[in-house]
Amino acid sequence: MSRVAIVGIGHSRFGRRTDVNLGELAFESIKQAIDDAGVDKKDIGNVVVGSAGIWYEESLPAVVVDEYAGLSGAGTMRVEAACASGSAAVKAAYNSIASGETDVAMAVGVEKMTEVDTSTSVELIGRAGSYTWEFENYGMTFPAYYAMYAVSHMNRFGTTEEDLSRVSVKAHHYGALNPLAQFQKEISLEKALGSQVVSWPLKLYDACPLSDGSASVVLASEETAKKLTDTPIWIKGVGYSSDTANLSRRDDYVGLRAAVTAAKKAYAMAGVGPGDIDVATAHDCFTIAELMAYEDLGFCKKGEAAKMIRDGQTEIGGKIPVNLDGGLKAKGHPIGATGVSMAVEITKQLRGEAGRRQAPIKNGVGLVHNIGGTGHYAYVTVLSRD
Repeated sequence: MSRVAIVGIGHSRFGRRTDVNLGELAFESIKQAIDDAGVDKKDIGNVVVGSAGIWYEESLPAVVVDEYAGLSGAGTMRVEAACASGSAAVKAAYNSIASGETDVAMAVGVEKMTEVDTSTSVELIGRAGSYTWEFENYGMTFPAYYAMYAVSHMNRFGTTEEDLSRVSVKAHHYGALNPLAQFQKEISLEKALGSQVVSWPLKLYDACPLSDGSASVVLASEETAKKLTDTPIWIKGVGYSSDTANLSRRDDYVGLRAAVTAAKKAYAMAGVGPGDIDVATAHDCFTIAELMAYEDLGFCKKGEAAKMIRDGQTEIGGKIPVNLDGGLKAKGHPIGATGVSMAVEITKQLRGEAGRRQAPIKNGVGLVHNIGGTGHYAYVTVLSRD
């Protein structure tokens, strides 16, 4: 199997993008990634589009995206893994190169979530699990799913509402340094704690926004990558797993079993451990999700995530900087784009191109943690300069 590297990256501005349609939004990041890679469109053998695709009018987003970007003729498909659709797209593009099918492939993540009203969007996301058992019978919505995990973590480990809010404050701090983020304004701990309750203990500032956006990466085989760039970022390990659709069939609610399994697989494939990671992105759709990710990824022991955020260990200068782009919480969460956006961010970090958000890079290793639903899907990807 060929080694595979990221050789080009692109990223649109996230937010409410009423200025563009789906094809135009995807093209913003596609053009950047192709220009960054220095490849000809005709050399791209496969284009994989990650999109949940239930918010906008296009039922066949991959062909629309390809046509607008001038990529018609390439192999193409759309993949869906809920909020992990972007990482699933990267994995599928990776597979097409590692298998020898093509030398160059592209993963595109795109979503336009603001074309429907908020209540409709809340209903659509609330179906991201077991429709009959959770949404239809009990009226659960997505914030309620993660609120259940938050309450369990608080009861078992003493995690507090203030700990949750500290995650939000951190996210907004780094989002303010990211010109592509949806929210570019810092907030105080008091403002986060005093915001409207959405599903206790989760408040408005504990939740990510509805977003539009796109992100793209160009991948290449080892031989091609070395011809294209002096700074290839290698995909060293990819782990993935899933869990029950029905949350009542799970053993506990203080972590995501699929994420733990995916992380173990990614570390084993890459030949690294949690202590080797210089910088990471974690799926913080809600603040509790980031805290659980610290533990699920092995950055700390179970029950110690709150101490990490209190001590600043996941900020620049700390043990393991996490979500220096603002995360889903402040950068935004256009569902299909998120996993690809995370890969773009870690590539920037490992290249040393993150500017004021740059983490110290010692081992040359970064990690992407991308979750779909409430741990229904999990993808963990390890990237490396070597």
